[in-house]
Amino acid sequence: MIETNSSLKAFNTFSIEAKTQTLFHFNNIKQAAELAALVKEMRAADKPVLILGGGSNILFCEDFSGLVIKVELSGVDIKESDSDYIVQAAAGEDWHQLVTNCIEKGIDGLENLALIPGVVGAAPVQNIGAYGTEFKDFCESVEYLDLNSGEFFKLNAQQCLFAYRDSIFKTAAMHSALITKVTMKLSKQWQAHSRYGLLKELDSSAKVTAKQIYQSVCQIRSEKLPDPELLGNAGSFFKNPVVSQELAAKLSALYPQMPCYPQEDCRVKLAAGWLIDQAGLKGTKFGGAAVHQNQALVLINENNASALDIVQLAELVRTTVKEKFSVELEHEVRFMGCRGETNLSEVIKNVRA
Repeated sequence: MIETNSSLKAFNTFSIEAKTQTLFHFNNIKQAAELAALVKEMRAADKPVLILGGGSNILFCEDFSGLVIKVELSGVDIKESDSDYIVQAAAGEDWHQLVTNCIEKGIDGLENLALIPGVVGAAPVQNIGAYGTEFKDFCESVEYLDLNSGEFFKLNAQQCLFAYRDSIFKTAAMHSALITKVTMKLSKQWQAHSRYGLLKELDSSAKVTAKQIYQSVCQIRSEKLPDPELLGNAGSFFKNPVVSQELAAKLSALYPQMPCYPQEDCRVKLAAGWLIDQAGLKGTKFGGAAVHQNQALVLINENNASALDIVQLAELVRTTVKEKFSVELEHEVRFMGCRGETNLSEVIKNVRA
């Protein structure tokens, strides 16, 4: 189904009002040829194209002047071998519901990734992660529709070029690949990953189960992260910054309680939420936007915020953290302008122009 001049407020978890010139509901693989033709037509007219899943990691900074493809493909298929479960899920399936269904069926492994908002197709794009695990740890392959050719392709996990909150779908294939299905391999020889963050409390139990971890993750996230159905937000707004060992050591000397996570590349990952909290920014407001009182990493639409409210609050957070810690925060949330992807610096520059 194709709509024109359509509101996107219901399709982004910030609940920001924005419109798109054209909206395509992609809910059946048989629509692939029609969609590819429409994309070709749009690009010939120099119109931008955006692939939209659950809208849980996006901020529409203004109305979109082209085509938004709303991915609504559904279906889950589970097979098993002697050693593994093979889970195939269509891109429009709700991620948390998939995790929940797997745990209920005794298919363990995804429990640390519970309650991450969004759809399955967004998981590889962002290489979603939480509590010491990432999507890449389970990925077998990702299938996608090439919007330029109208053909379907499959990449294995290595070809997806996964990195921290990154993949080929955020870089080289960003504008051409529409993910249609993911395949994950979950080992029957399950091992708990509960030594990260608040999950460490579970380590006292010698027989910790995947369901216990799942329930703990849900409880922790529910207590810390506001429900987007009740309070508009896009989850973690900023990435955890990775800094040099020298800067990490300097900051650790000043702030001994600062969380630090050594990385394989000899750098150190810091906790963005801790930095924002220590900068005294919890509860800070700008217009209708605010830094969440319980989790400083989350910016919320508290009172009919505009996109500009959220943008200016984000800039205040970034500037304050930079001045206090000499650490540059990078936003995890995607910024979308009228012509496509943009970023905080560009939007702020235009505001000040």
